[in-house]
Amino acid sequence: MRLLQQLRRRTPLGWLQLSHEKSRLLVALSGIAFADVLMFMQLGFQTALYDSNTRLHRSLQADIVLMSPQARNLQGLSMFSRRRLYQATDIPGVKSAQAMYFNYITWKNPQTRRETGVLLIGFDPDKPAFDLLDVNQQLQTIKLPNTVLFDRGARGEYQKAIAQIDQGKTLTTEIEGRTINISGLFKVGASFGTDGSLITSDQNLLRLFPRRNSSSVSLGLIQVQPGYDPKKVAAVLKAYLRDDVKVLTNAEFIEFENNFWRTNSPIGFIFSLGVSMGFVVGVIIVYQVLSTDVNSHVREYATFKAMGYRHYYLLGVVFEEAVILAALGFFPGLGVSLALYQLTRHATNLPMYMTAIRGLQVLVLTIMMCAISGAIATRKLQGADPADMF
Repeated sequence: MRLLQQLRRRTPLGWLQLSHEKSRLLVALSGIAFADVLMFMQLGFQTALYDSNTRLHRSLQADIVLMSPQARNLQGLSMFSRRRLYQATDIPGVKSAQAMYFNYITWKNPQTRRETGVLLIGFDPDKPAFDLLDVNQQLQTIKLPNTVLFDRGARGEYQKAIAQIDQGKTLTTEIEGRTINISGLFKVGASFGTDGSLITSDQNLLRLFPRRNSSSVSLGLIQVQPGYDPKKVAAVLKAYLRDDVKVLTNAEFIEFENNFWRTNSPIGFIFSLGVSMGFVVGVIIVYQVLSTDVNSHVREYATFKAMGYRHYYLLGVVFEEAVILAALGFFPGLGVSLALYQLTRHATNLPMYMTAIRGLQVLVLTIMMCAISGAIATRKLQGADPADMF
């Protein structure tokens, strides 16, 4: 209460100085908002990078995943022997082991007839592999020869094609020189790695790629019996299976994908660097504003010193300006970022959403940014001597 009373009696010198030069204040707020937009967009892209590339991972009906040690990510899977899945069923606690096949392919857009890349996924329809209602309701459909389901969240010109499929029509296109039928839809969405996905049966996928051996699989999905800990079962599998198979829990599989984009892909580094650059730009802009303000009022600050005000009081005035700039500049940046998030989401089908945690994160970064600028700008006050000013 005493602190609040002191703040009430205190003259808001920082605000009075900022509001006295309204044009300078607007320029400063614009600069801070611009820096905030940079940080918001880079953080949004970074989160979208991880979320979009793990959508399929999170929708798998698997407690444990088997994969080749040479696999880099979901679009760069290597193959391993199907015998490892049969061996996995010998472990106590393993309920089932299912094979999945992945191929990154080029197909003709059924609407524009242009070639583009998509991820083709095949599995046994008698054993649902995804926790996706749209897919599980159409398992009988993908048993039909040369029939696939198409991702309605794919990136590209598919609006007319999706509308026709929604009306119950079957569209045809080509994959590897063979005609296929698109008879249904599901939704996962585009990612940084692929524009979209197709789902079909394992037999359809193997017919499209006759040179591929059915005994070589891309992923193995392990379901654990109730009452067993997936981590403990995974540890037993690691000790039991040979080194040509990597054993991951579902959470580890998701982290494996994120780690690829974070460390082995330049995209993750670029977005992290973008956040840092936005922070640095904001520090420079705010420093220029506060430094100019200090230089303009250095005589007044020196007079305060002569009147007996301590140096900490003068520092408090500058930091007050910094906090005011951070608060006022944050909200315009937030508003612009919300609009840009929506625009990016509609243009790219990437999961760009504003969260309260991200807003708080950028607000804290903005306050830190302005505080650092204020700390640098106040160095000139240490040598402010009334005798030299007049």
